[in-house]
Amino acid sequence: MEPDLIEQIRDFNRFYTQRLGLLTDRYLGSDRALGPSRLLWEIGDRRDLRELRDHLGLDSGYLSRLLRSLEEQDLVRVVAHPRDGRARIAELTAAGRRERDTLERRSRADVAALLGGLDPGQQERLATAQDQVRRLLRLATVTITPVATDDPEAWRCLKRYATELATLFPEGYDDASLTRPEDIDGSLLLAREHGEPVGCSAWIRLGRRTAEIRHLWIDGRARGIGLGRRLLRQVETDAATHGVDTIRLGTHRTLGEAIALYRSSGYHEIDSYGDSPYNQLSFEKKQPAVKPG
Repeated sequence: MEPDLIEQIRDFNRFYTQRLGLLTDRYLGSDRALGPSRLLWEIGDRRDLRELRDHLGLDSGYLSRLLRSLEEQDLVRVVAHPRDGRARIAELTAAGRRERDTLERRSRADVAALLGGLDPGQQERLATAQDQVRRLLRLATVTITPVATDDPEAWRCLKRYATELATLFPEGYDDASLTRPEDIDGSLLLAREHGEPVGCSAWIRLGRRTAEIRHLWIDGRARGIGLGRRLLRQVETDAATHGVDTIRLGTHRTLGEAIALYRSSGYHEIDSYGDSPYNQLSFEKKQPAVKPG
């Protein structure tokens, strides 16, 4: 990675945090810093502490300290979950709701003042650029790793993949067509966002240097950020490290977005090479194999 690119991103981060007032202990003119202020907004009226911790990626101890501080200010109370005795929920007091509403008004006014210095075209470009940054940062935080071929999380993804295809294909989809764990002699890869599975794919060998990609699937919540392309590239790379220099795959004619992804990723159409009734189109791509070590 180019050092200049790293420094450019670091410089933007410094500018952005300063401009938004994140460096002070009086966020938006309140008596508290960003952390506890953000917590008021995330709680909403009430929220399960486990959900809150996982959503914000906070250490349990740090979350407890933030909540304790807000409790002391009579902005939050932590009570037992009404349906789960082992869990707790945080809820805003009346004072907490008033404080949250005040922060909301100030935040909107601050952004409106910022946008007021730009003409409508510039405002639109800024919003578009921020959306692009958000999607790329989401994509960057997704982890993709090989897992055991019978990994339970990966197979929950594969079952969802089969269910989705059953509704998309005019002829339906039989989940018995999913590649069995014992038949995956390549790798099964699982994509996770904040620890939650959001995609999967596998490759198997068709020959010593030829492999087939199967079951490339992205959760609907993670679509539109480029994860399908990244997962495809990761599967290709994993296969290359195992000596594979020819990749094949098949797909259904109804999957227009998948077909477009394969074509734009360097795949060209070939004659059918298998007997799957769902592979109405077949593709192939050449790639350099990577020698281990």
